[in-house]
Amino acid sequence: MDNFVDLYCERTAAGFWNEPVNALTNLAFIIAALIAWPAAWRRPERSAIELTVIALVAAIGVGSFLFHTLATPLSGAADVIPIWLFFFAYILLIFIRITGGKTFDIIGYMVATLFGFVAVVYLVGLTSRDGAPLNGSLQYAPALIAMALASAIAAFRGHPVWRYFAGATAIFIMSLTFRSLDQASCVMTGGLGTHFLWHILNATVLGILLLGTVRAMPPTLQIHPQKK
Repeated sequence: MDNFVDLYCERTAAGFWNEPVNALTNLAFIIAALIAWPAAWRRPERSAIELTVIALVAAIGVGSFLFHTLATPLSGAADVIPIWLFFFAYILLIFIRITGGKTFDIIGYMVATLFGFVAVVYLVGLTSRDGAPLNGSLQYAPALIAMALASAIAAFRGHPVWRYFAGATAIFIMSLTFRSLDQASCVMTGGLGTHFLWHILNATVLGILLLGTVRAMPPTLQIHPQKK
């Protein structure tokens, strides 16, 4: 294992347990999924896409654990792929709920989202030509923008899910901050870094988003503008 991937402060050499804190804090994603799963599973209007989204949160924890233990390019893919699968699956779930499952409306929203995603990724790429600013955290700019917009739209329409979205957005900003400071804080934290806080806070973010859809946006409920 000579060609290991070394991206975070805690890793100092090759070895399965060279990032024990970064590895073990991925349990937070499993816990988030386990909290949301029973509520989604027990109700009569069980939703396959909703259960898939919850399962993807658990997959994020597994993939990240593999990356912080194996530290190989392949395990790096196992880390990243579930994250972006969750991103698009969760957005699809939201669009299904707000349109009442109308296919053409869902397609329109998803196409608009993809265009927006590509545009943000392109702009992030322009700022990252000379390296990886903020320790590579700019790659999550599309997720932050999408969460902020969802919070604003839900609040404008008077839907109670806005509290979940807004809370998740605020915590996600803190999460990204700790991810960005990992290398810069290495000496100050005695070689531990702050990436493990990204895991814990990000799992909290995903848990809040899951509970928001399960509790405030059940399959039979759509978002309507607030009545005056």
